[in-house]
Amino acid sequence: MLPGRRARHCHPGGRGAGAARSLGPLLMRAAPPPPLLSALCLALAAAAGAAGSCRDKKDCKVVFSQEELRKRLTPLQYHVTQEKGTESAFEGEYTHHKAQGIYKCVVCGTPLFKSETKFDSNSGWPSFYDVISPDAITFNDDFSYGMHRIEISCSQCGAHLGHIFDDGPRPTGKRYCTNSASLSFKPADKNNAGEGSGNASPAQTGKAEL
Repeated sequence: MLPGRRARHCHPGGRGAGAARSLGPLLMRAAPPPPLLSALCLALAAAAGAAGSCRDKKDCKVVFSQEELRKRLTPLQYHVTQEKGTESAFEGEYTHHKAQGIYKCVVCGTPLFKSETKFDSNSGWPSFYDVISPDAITFNDDFSYGMHRIEISCSQCGAHLGHIFDDGPRPTGKRYCTNSASLSFKPADKNNAGEGSGNASPAQTGKAEL
């Protein structure tokens, strides 16, 4: 990654929306017959809405309507989890969070990370060196913004979480760079929810951004 360049998930609105904009002038110059044009518009609309949740995939285990998600998620949570957005660095709720407990998917409540695996990566986003279970997260290639990254998503509902990098601490050497907006937190004990430290590893520096 080039120094000073901020890595982002994708353009606002998703890849499908970008494709629709780029094809606009072409459609105006050589408009196809009405039936074909209608089919093409429907395909582009479907692509624009496919980002984030796996609601259109056969392997999606938990399905929510977009109407429901817009009602119970904040605009930022919806943008990050459903449109593969990115929250601002160092401004997320859990970036410096040190309480003991479990971090869950904000969309479906699936347990994702234990506080014991959270560490200070100095990247600006919550970072973990391991997942709570091997099947909690799915991995997908992400070639947006002229670079190759591995996107991480909730395996149950398809919510976008962030990206994984190979610059984490031992024992895994992995860094699950995650948006706070994709997470909810369940304290291990209400009496000490604000105590303790989730930083089980030394601080890491010089990390690629989310």
